[in-house]
Amino acid sequence: MEAGAVSSEKSQQQEPLQQQETSSYTYWVREVTQDAAPLPVPRKLTPDDILSSQSQPPTLGSVWNRAGTWEEKNLNKWATDRMKELLVSVGSLEFSGGKAEISDVSKCVGDAFLVIVRNKKRVGYTYELTLKVKGEWIIREEKKMVKGHIDILEFSFGEVEDLQMEVRLSEEKDLLHQDALRIIQDLKLFLQPVREKLLQFEQELKDR
Repeated sequence: MEAGAVSSEKSQQQEPLQQQETSSYTYWVREVTQDAAPLPVPRKLTPDDILSSQSQPPTLGSVWNRAGTWEEKNLNKWATDRMKELLVSVGSLEFSGGKAEISDVSKCVGDAFLVIVRNKKRVGYTYELTLKVKGEWIIREEKKMVKGHIDILEFSFGEVEDLQMEVRLSEEKDLLHQDALRIIQDLKLFLQPVREKLLQFEQELKDR
């Protein structure tokens, strides 16, 4: 009987996994032996570990969209305010027979947006503009104050180089037709500085 007990004890040492039985089910328990792998020990993070985690590329978009699958933001207010600010800052231009300035942006209508797709950012906009202009010209040895409007037809992101504008003078009754045409041609010289401001706007939009 004693020999049987010794044999049973050796058998248990050789088999670390034992089948334990309860009244309702059977399960296995692994006994800890000297050859078992040690349990993991908590390790304090080093400064290098923290820097490594911070160096991971940030996820674009809102907190709720960590996967960066799809998100669209309306940027109309910022775009409208910024576009007006840039265009008024063009200042005045001098011509052979006079000078003029953009005094206001009377129409600035459109949409601007930012879209995040697959964690990549895309921006776009479509706008129409009307700029108020005023200036003075020497016409037939007489200084005349002239007001007008520059209409910029609908344009979108990436189309600034193809910008088109039309000039309307507010009062032409005191001007000869050829004088009005000369003033209109002068005012069309605002095209280039307006393009430069809109290109600046596009860059700021991409950087948002």
